[in-house]
Amino acid sequence: MGRLAGKSVIITGAGSGIGRAASLLFTQEGAKLIAVDRSESVNETVELVRKAGGIAEAMMADAGSETDVMAVIDRAVSTFGRLDAIWANAGISGGLVPLAEQTVEHWQEILRINLIGPFLAIKHAMPHMIRQKYGAIVCTASVAGLKSGASGHPYAASKAGVISLVQTTAYSLSGTGVRINAVCPGLIETGMTKPIFDNARERGTDGKIGQLNPLKRAGQPHELAAMGLFLASDDASYVNGQAIPVDGGLTASMPYAGKPI
Repeated sequence: MGRLAGKSVIITGAGSGIGRAASLLFTQEGAKLIAVDRSESVNETVELVRKAGGIAEAMMADAGSETDVMAVIDRAVSTFGRLDAIWANAGISGGLVPLAEQTVEHWQEILRINLIGPFLAIKHAMPHMIRQKYGAIVCTASVAGLKSGASGHPYAASKAGVISLVQTTAYSLSGTGVRINAVCPGLIETGMTKPIFDNARERGTDGKIGQLNPLKRAGQPHELAAMGLFLASDDASYVNGQAIPVDGGLTASMPYAGKPI
């Protein structure tokens, strides 16, 4: 039996990248999944899951909309009878706009998806999990939320907020049987980071990608999915309130600030 056998799980941002890799891995490990994305690509993810023999349903929704998040959680509970784990993974990058040119609207949209989105997932998943006295919440943060130099200002601030949200929520959930943790991806090859990889390949500097971490390479979505699986499963039953980097060792010294690839 898989590590999530029979568990009811929600993954947001499931249309591509880390979310798609997690959807495939979680269902391979026995999860019954509601895969969520605001893009129709979530239907492709569910098709891949079903072809592999997994159980999943697709739902298009905006992770930063409270109405949508409530509908997603209601769908999981009504379909599978309970909610055992949720991975609030949906996020946007916002690009690298110079600080003086950033607008309030730019910040608000990034914070809406990247920080308010996880808050909403926690807020509306929590009551179901507390009633069960069991549940695991995973949020996608970033190494950019740990130290500077990894991304633009609003993205980094939003991910630092996710880390703080996870830590403070762990104490709010004291004694409930519900755990919460964050994963902090380093440079992972996904749709969000595609411009970095494409630009480096065009310049012929793709050999430098990931060379600033001790493993000397970029990461892949399945490597983040594996950490999310651990945190969502009972293997991590004593792991709580943590923000865990999956970055090839980059945050061991964070040597990359001011060194573009």
